[in-house]
Amino acid sequence: MSKVRDGGSKGRGNVVYLVASGDLRLSANQTCWPAQHAMEEALRVAVEAQGYRVERAHPVKEAEGHGFIASQREGIEVFKNIPADAPLIVAEAVWQYSHHVLAGLTTHRGPILTAANWSGQWPGLVGMLNLNGSLTKAGVAYSTLWSEDFTDAYFTERLGHWLQTGQCEHDLSHVKSFDRIAVPAAAHQAGEALAGDLQRNKAIMGVFDEGCMGMFNAIVPDALLHRTGVFKERLSQSALYYETLETSTEEADEVRAWVEQRGMRFHTGPDEATDLTDQQIRRQCQMYIAAVRLADDLGCDVIGIQYQQGLKDLLPASDLVEGMLNSSERPPVFSRDGKRELLAGRAVPHFNEVDECAGLDALLIQRVHNHLKLPAETTLHDLRWGDVDRSGTTDEYVWVFEISGAAPAEHHQGGWAGSEGFRQPPMYFPLGGSTLRGVAKPGEIVWSRIYVENDALQMDIGRGQALSLPAEETQRRWNATTPQWPVMHGVTYGVSRDQMMARHKANHVQVAYGGDAATADEALLVRAAMAQSLGISVHLCGSRKNGAAWEVRAAGEMRKPAEV
Repeated sequence: MSKVRDGGSKGRGNVVYLVASGDLRLSANQTCWPAQHAMEEALRVAVEAQGYRVERAHPVKEAEGHGFIASQREGIEVFKNIPADAPLIVAEAVWQYSHHVLAGLTTHRGPILTAANWSGQWPGLVGMLNLNGSLTKAGVAYSTLWSEDFTDAYFTERLGHWLQTGQCEHDLSHVKSFDRIAVPAAAHQAGEALAGDLQRNKAIMGVFDEGCMGMFNAIVPDALLHRTGVFKERLSQSALYYETLETSTEEADEVRAWVEQRGMRFHTGPDEATDLTDQQIRRQCQMYIAAVRLADDLGCDVIGIQYQQGLKDLLPASDLVEGMLNSSERPPVFSRDGKRELLAGRAVPHFNEVDECAGLDALLIQRVHNHLKLPAETTLHDLRWGDVDRSGTTDEYVWVFEISGAAPAEHHQGGWAGSEGFRQPPMYFPLGGSTLRGVAKPGEIVWSRIYVENDALQMDIGRGQALSLPAEETQRRWNATTPQWPVMHGVTYGVSRDQMMARHKANHVQVAYGGDAATADEALLVRAAMAQSLGISVHLCGSRKNGAAWEVRAAGEMRKPAEV
């Protein structure tokens, strides 16, 4: 991983400090604390087995029922008491808010290790990847590790190396600069033309309150975004809240009727505190109409709603809204006077948790896939967890791509008829709200991530497949994660579990379907060429289907930059 600023633990009394960043929501911290405590104990044993001592840098708060750093201010105070050159482990078994510890980590001079348990439960892997992406963007050096029980050789050998030297390395041979890849002239020219069109005609990214859950990695600096031809329309969630309440219940009920007529099933009950209720669904349908109207009002090409904080105390979760927005076949929305259908016949791309990196990627996907006449629906998933297939269907390592509540219906087996709505977990969403759950249909996919490193936009992009697994295996994976949320059984061609974890610099991974293997390859190459022409440094990860290598350019072959 990134080079560290200092050596290992020698000369410091063999003391390694440990911090744990948590949620901002007390209910989540309390519910998830037992898993965090168990992970820390296993990690402590592993460190002590190598002759070092772990010192927790902040106490367990017995009165509050957890031991997490739960705010940015608390994190700043904790770091005042950590020796600045000491080795430091950020241990995560849960989703965490990176800004709780980011301020302290930016000025910490000693070696930093981010560590997570290999579990889909809360999940620490997603929290750690978010922190890794935030540290990468901030230019903070760190190493990273993960393990199921902290006793395997992969973990213990690298932990020992980090303790001794302040560094641990991983195999990143799957990553190649896109400059080295031979791209057919037609694909390269299409990418350049699409980039030139975007930069000339420009696009608007609607942002309903920037910065969600401490995701520093999800904010694209304006100057970098402007170079691509994309400009932010900064909106307030209060505008969305007001417009939601102004929308009639009759219109909202028509939205629900539309999805139910196409086969979507809502699992409702009578208790607002624990069940999905009709009123929650109605509010979400009002919010959907409000979001489309505001996007049309302001000419937004993509929008992102920051719902995890703020609106969670006012409205049900926006997941059902987001899934409908990202669907090309979606309930019609009309202007306030009823005379005009808004943004008819296409998705209104939405980037979950206002992840602007994903928003930019979604915009590129829509342009490329429309040009190639491929499915344009896209979503971002959490890189939640992965496991070997227990059903015997495949020998491939299968990821659980699972976003917190919604995917476009076109991504699900059966479309709308294969989609269900469950109440969001109460510990995260006190006012409930429906998810848009389904199992992703099998097919060839392109996965990607745009991120910020060295004050520049970067893109990792690769090929893969969504698999169909038996119902029992799907349910096992849901039970190990969050069964209310949509799932994709993802395979990343030519990228192992540990390579993916070592390289990926975000909690989110973007996915889009690409038709058959050949057209998916073409979609990847055109989008990579478009991104490169926009000034984004592109890195091709892994292989094509069945391990086929990407063709490499002849030495000395040059590409002429796009003229904009």
